Amino acid sequence: MTDNDTGRIEAFSDGVFAIAITLLVIEIGVPHLDEEPGGTTLFGALLEQWPSYLGYAISFLQIGVIWANHHNRFRFIVRSDHVLLFLNILFLMCVAFIPFPTALLADYLEGTDAEQATAGAVYAGTLAVTAIFFTLLWLYAAGNHRLVSRNLDPNLLRTMTRRYVLGTVAYLIAFALAFVSVSASLALIVVLALIFVLPEPGERARKVRPGRTRRRGAR
Repeated sequence: MTDNDTGRIEAFSDGVFAIAITLLVIEIGVPHLDEEPGGTTLFGALLEQWPSYLGYAISFLQIGVIWANHHNRFRFIVRSDHVLLFLNILFLMCVAFIPFPTALLADYLEGTDAEQATAGAVYAGTLAVTAIFFTLLWLYAAGNHRLVSRNLDPNLLRTMTRRYVLGTVAYLIAFALAFVSVSASLALIVVLALIFVLPEPGERARKVRPGRTRRRGAR
């Protein structure tokens, strides 16, 4: 397949990302004072929805960072095949699911300890599974330069692969941590998002192996 095929994959993926990130705000409802206890002010009703705001902010950051990393990886992926398409579909299935655990977390963040743990585990678990499929997608494309430019610096390739494998392990830790402390799990998730905003070490000075012409995706 050609570069245009990877462009179509990105275009379809961008549509899924856009829908998922837009659905997050739908879960923040407009308060109706006639349904609130007497004496409740609009400002007070808005403040009571803080779990929804928190869930929205964390998930918006997560989806945004996932989109940025997906986009960056497809600068290096210059070919596609059936397996890559299938792995990308599984990955996008996870992304499209994120609004549900976000709403679940917002609804039960002030519940009992068991409810908080369950909601937190579903949320962190969804992000962990998303990270697993994203890593599998990259491992498949990068393995033996299967679908990435063969001019890509092997050291940079190993750095990117190690980054995603370690990131997946960290998300699994966040999932396990949710059963102990939802707050600690969410804090780790936010930290991971901030880390993955940063470029890989050495990416700004990307190099190709000597004697080769640079191709799309290895610039």
